[in-house]
Amino acid sequence: MQLEQKEDQAQFKLKNASASIKERRRRGLTWYPVTITNEEIGFGGKVVLELERPASRQDLHLFQVGKNASLFSHGTGHSTSDRPGLSGVVTSVRRNKLLFATTKEELPDWVLDGSTLGIDLTFDEVSYREMNKALGDVMDARDNRVAELRDVLLGARQASFREHKADDLLYPSALNDSQLAAVRHVISAQDVAIIHGPPGTGKTTTLVQAILETIRRERRVLVCAPSNTAVDLLTEKLAECGVNVIRMGNPSRVSDLLLQHTLDAGVMAHPSYSKMHAMRQTANQHRETVNEYIRHFGFEERQHRQWLKEEARTLRQTADDLERFITEDVLESVQVITCTLVGASHRHIRHLSFETVFIDEAAQALEPGCWIPIARGQRVVLAGDHRQLPPTVKSEKAAREGLRETLFEKCIQRQPQTARMLTVQYRMHMDIMGFSSDKFYGNQLVPHPSVRHAGLETYDLRFAPDWPVEFIDTAGCGFLEVAIPESRSTANPDEAHLLLERLLQLLVPYDPAEHAEHPKAPLTIGVIAPYRAQINYLNDAIEDSEVLNDLLMQRRLSVGTVDSFQGQERDIIAISLTRSNPQGEIGFLSDIRRMNVGMTRARRKLLLIGDSSTLCCNQFFIDLIVYVKRIGGYRTAQEMTQVLPLHEVRA
Repeated sequence: MQLEQKEDQAQFKLKNASASIKERRRRGLTWYPVTITNEEIGFGGKVVLELERPASRQDLHLFQVGKNASLFSHGTGHSTSDRPGLSGVVTSVRRNKLLFATTKEELPDWVLDGSTLGIDLTFDEVSYREMNKALGDVMDARDNRVAELRDVLLGARQASFREHKADDLLYPSALNDSQLAAVRHVISAQDVAIIHGPPGTGKTTTLVQAILETIRRERRVLVCAPSNTAVDLLTEKLAECGVNVIRMGNPSRVSDLLLQHTLDAGVMAHPSYSKMHAMRQTANQHRETVNEYIRHFGFEERQHRQWLKEEARTLRQTADDLERFITEDVLESVQVITCTLVGASHRHIRHLSFETVFIDEAAQALEPGCWIPIARGQRVVLAGDHRQLPPTVKSEKAAREGLRETLFEKCIQRQPQTARMLTVQYRMHMDIMGFSSDKFYGNQLVPHPSVRHAGLETYDLRFAPDWPVEFIDTAGCGFLEVAIPESRSTANPDEAHLLLERLLQLLVPYDPAEHAEHPKAPLTIGVIAPYRAQINYLNDAIEDSEVLNDLLMQRRLSVGTVDSFQGQERDIIAISLTRSNPQGEIGFLSDIRRMNVGMTRARRKLLLIGDSSTLCCNQFFIDLIVYVKRIGGYRTAQEMTQVLPLHEVRA
């Protein structure tokens, strides 16, 4: 963890030291410009500012409660030695407004001199502090529930389960047999249960059903995930089921449904909120009056000023006490609290305990982060898929020394009886599913009848029957990769052109302009490459094609790395494998979990283009090409060039 924190901090400084305000705003790290719309005194006499950004600036952002931030003035873009920033913590976020608790009792002159202000997120010390604290608590745990859960999760003690009846589920549902088995497994677990959800098998649906069944038996549960997006999705699904759910922290999706399930919304809807609000207003009025009397030195004025100060302090303290009561009252009545892993340490819930803690995307979560919510529960349910993307670890040394291995992986390997795998998938044609099922899931996946033969022709009859999986082999064509030393990246222009030409050929029978009248949702396409240089080249080439550029503008075609497509799906997925060299070096492609994610994003058509002479230095790609040949989807680039005008992307 210390290695990771050091590397993360170094990268944060490097990325933001020279970044413009516009770039930082695009990354979600900056609000600019902002206006101070209110100023009050918070705990400890520190100034609290309400900051507002223009309504037109509703960009997605990473600001949330508990994040460290710094106010700056225009002219520097960043705080500097001659005009330092004002440090503090974000205490509330609502659409275009946030509360910023500063570390000062008085505002610096530069804040009030009329300069345009902005606010930057600063390095996230909070997450590392909470993860390190959780690690220490778990390591030191003796003779308590945390120690027992630690020993079960790490395989030192056997997990135990209750017996259950076949008809013990209370909620009606349309789950399949493997999903129902997973829900029953969760209900019967006394220590830990794992829902293993391969691509397209309905993991989120199953997890929500397990939560519904659990809250029928327990008063309140905690539901976490490492990403805000996953927390938002679960909150929405639970709210749609009529669950009384509170979302801690700042939702990344700005939707009315989510906002009404935030803690702030719950506090504002409380019967005592207006009383608390009136107290705060009166306290602020007294403070403003005190400031007006600063230059009057008569005895009566001084006495009155002192009385106003005392009265304001008393009102603020009473309002703070009432806010704590309201918050506890709101949280006392909820069935589910949702938050990120670090959000489980939020000051409003850190004193609460839960019979069950659910962690979604657990196979993408750093182990230290998982211990934060686990320490608040009596049992834990993990959901995810360790055959897909691992957690992001920025320090290669930390990754090598074990930080990339997740608690999900450790538990499923050491206590396999704790896991139930979902086996019916609802996303992919059977041929797209087949290779991943065999290579990663013990050949246990079964396509649902609705997708078993769902190729492009079942979307629109104008598409001729085609190979659901197609591999175009560029071996012997001289399509060699090009190294980009400045960015340590790699591109393959010839391969990029061939991929786009094949895409255009696929789309010939289908008129994208008619999608509005099409009975099904618009056809969607994803183009994936493992290297940023290849992605940039593909984006440039797409701009030269009228058909593809129109699809890009309509957001029906997207280009990115595998990571950017995690959790998503497209009708057509086209992957440029990029690497082609005499040494047989394949770099990122050797991470076969990334390949699993990339290939399983496709619903109806998976198109792969690569150089077999380079790729087949790795057994995974040998097996992949053998599979594609067996199902009839293997072609050579020489065959393609006989029907496609290579290097001329059609407009």
